[in-house]
This record gives sequence, C-alpha cells and structure tokens, in this order.
Amino acid sequence: MKLVRYGGLGAEKPGLIDAEGGLRDLSAHVADIAGDVLTDDGLAKLRKLDPAGLPKVEGDVRYGACVGGVGKFICIGLNYADHAAESGMAVPSEPVIFMKATSAICGPNDDVVIPRGSLKTDWEVELAVVIGAKAKHVPEADALKHVAGYSVTNDVSERAFQTERQGQWTKGKSCDTFGPIGPWLVTRDEVADPQKLKMWLTVNGKTMQNGSSETMVYGVAFLVSYLSQFFTLHPGDVISTGTPPGVGMGMKPPTYLKAGDVVALGIEGLGTQQQTFVADA
Repeated sequence: MKLVRYGGLGAEKPGLIDAEGGLRDLSAHVADIAGDVLTDDGLAKLRKLDPAGLPKVEGDVRYGACVGGVGKFICIGLNYADHAAESGMAVPSEPVIFMKATSAICGPNDDVVIPRGSLKTDWEVELAVVIGAKAKHVPEADALKHVAGYSVTNDVSERAFQTERQGQWTKGKSCDTFGPIGPWLVTRDEVADPQKLKMWLTVNGKTMQNGSSETMVYGVAFLVSYLSQFFTLHPGDVISTGTPPGVGMGMKPPTYLKAGDVVALGIEGLGTQQQTFVADA
C-alpha cells in the first residue's frame, strides 16, 4: 500500500493511493496515518478495504508528511562511505546518531525556508524508515518485522550551524521545514529489499546526487536493531538513514542553496519530492 496524508497544514486527512494512482480518502476508517494504524494489525485492516469503495479525492491537493504523530526523528550521519569521504570525515566504527526536531517536519512539496543568517543551506536525499511495531533489544534478524514501511526524506542541513558552531549537529538539522517526508509511506511488503533502491536529487534540474541504498555502511535491519539497544522505538518513529555523495558541502568549491532554487529528489518505488527554497520572512 501507499499511504498518504493530504490537506492543509495541520489539518491533514489519511488516504491511500489506488492502483491507478488516484487518491482515496480513509477518514471513515482511521483518524490518521499514525500510531496503531502502523502496526501489522492496523495495516492488515487497511489492506482488507476495497480502494474502489473509498471516496475519490479529485483536484490538486497538498500532501503532508506521510506519517503523523512522529515521536522521534532519528538521523544517521556519514552512513555512506563516499559521502563521509567528501565530507572529509572517517567512516564511523558505529553509526553516528543525531536527532532532528519533529517541528522540522513538513510536506514533500512544501516550500523550505532558508533560516535567517544561513549561508550554507544544503540538501541530502535519504531513505526514511517508519517504525510500525515497538522495538526494544531487537535482534538484527527480526528487525525488519518492526518496520511499517519506507519513504523519501530530504535531510536539509545548514552546514555552518551544524559544524562551525559549538555543540552537536542538531541545530544545523532542525530548522523549520528542514524535514520533508513523503509523498507516501510504502508498506514494507512492497519493498523487496530496502538495500537495493536507487536514489537521486537535482538542483534547478542539474543532477547532484545519483546513488543507491546498496552502498550504505550500516543497513536498515542493522540500524533498527542497533537503535533499539539504546532506546525503545515506537510506531511512527522515523529513521533517516543517511545520504549518498553529491551534497553541496562536498563540491569544489562548495555550493549551497539560495532563495528561488528548486530541489527535486526521489527514491526508486517510493515517489518523488520537489521543494522551492525561500528566504525567511
């Protein structure tokens, strides 16, 4: 299934994408794409519905983040060896973990706001993993059973805030609108292997990133298991799993986003996003 949330900011409704690519409303069956809806039992109930019997949503709609009620937005840094190299950093001996504020979450095609004082706003296409079952001390062999599905995210980053000022990376990663997620949540049964997904990103039509989840240092199953050793993962938690090479920081000379730039990105089978970057009012 491809599950979505659509409508105005803060008033999104649950929906699904039918076999013809049409949007169907799920409001009569679930309140949101969140919480228990993401468990195996919750998803099984949705699979029993006939999409043709659901109300069709016509016209242009805004898609919100494809998962609601996110408790934790967990990011993995330097998880592609070639991206670590372009960043001038060593491949970590264990996953680098940082948090992105949930207030950064926005829709996949919403404008992204370049924060005041920013000179180094950057892009990162990433595979997002949405947790569907509570996970604590989960063996790697069982880890994917705790995944509801997958989506696309742009881990937008302000590099000066991230690396040139005191403290951890969080403040360079958590600015408002720095976490587009979507367009849809593709349930895990439709993703044969999360480690064989092509991913790409363009800026103003020029290809910047062209990679594959196959080159991750630490794969999805390992990450879910690893994270569950430190804290409990809950349905709706999102793990952003790192980016392949081609970010602005790694270019010679470094290249960063400015107001008016358009970033498009996508992952094989998971859909595409497009954001216009705008100046903070």
